[in-house]
Amino acid sequence: MDIPNARSSHSVPTPRGGGVAIVVSFLVALAFIAATGGLDWSASIALLGAGGFVALVGFLDDHGHIAARWRLLTHFVAAFWALGWLGGAPALQLFGVLFDLGWLGFALVAVYLVWLLNLYNFMDGIDGIASVEAICVCVGGALLYVLLGKPDLALLPLMLAAAVAGFLYWNFPPARIFMGDAGSGFLGIVLGIMSIQAGWVDPALFWSWVILLGVFVVDATFTLVRRLLRGDKVYEAHRSHAYQYASRQFGRHLPVTLAVGVINLAWLLPIALLVGTGKVDGVIGVVLAYGPLVLLAIKFHAGEMK
Repeated sequence: MDIPNARSSHSVPTPRGGGVAIVVSFLVALAFIAATGGLDWSASIALLGAGGFVALVGFLDDHGHIAARWRLLTHFVAAFWALGWLGGAPALQLFGVLFDLGWLGFALVAVYLVWLLNLYNFMDGIDGIASVEAICVCVGGALLYVLLGKPDLALLPLMLAAAVAGFLYWNFPPARIFMGDAGSGFLGIVLGIMSIQAGWVDPALFWSWVILLGVFVVDATFTLVRRLLRGDKVYEAHRSHAYQYASRQFGRHLPVTLAVGVINLAWLLPIALLVGTGKVDGVIGVVLAYGPLVLLAIKFHAGEMK
């Protein structure tokens, strides 16, 4: 049971750990479809190994406590595993020029995966928000594959969207069960791996996925930077993310969770589609997409002490 405390965004004791349902349903479906030839084995093994390991560590942490340094170590192990099976980091496209960063790229992408994993944990703080974000990102990623004439690659993100949608039925505000670290960490690493896989398919698609993940990336990163500059212990729980301030301002979780879905579908998805189809450069697309999100983070006091 998740018992409310001074840093909680809920007021009623609620069961947690429901994200295990997402993990089990997705990984079982993934293994079955890969075994029947429907999915590439290298990407499947990357997801099975890294996702399963992160979920296991999160499950153990949900039911006890694992020191932050050991959790971080396991996160990097999962990232290295995934990158090893994916073939390393894809070439990075900057203003139309491709850069193969070699081992530096490998290290940077490993940090990116670990940060995405952890920020998903940070952002899973109100009812339904992590589920809505994952569904929107996956549907956007699948749509990009269809538009580029690669509908077979859309199966993977749609599988994850379906698994999360089943959980969202129970997690939609007011939530009857919480995801827990097992589910949120799993979603973070799996979405990150899918974005790297997309970069291998087409370098522009990596930027599209980064755009689709913008709500979580901007809020979590902006909050972290402010707390670091203030000298806070960033590994301690807090309630200073923009979405947490917004939920307290509106007095409930539902408007904020729905707003995340609207931002994803009405703002981020169109820009991601323009980038993925080659109509807008990736870096320019990220700046365009993230600008209003930064303003929202400032408006809702992300990282401030109040």
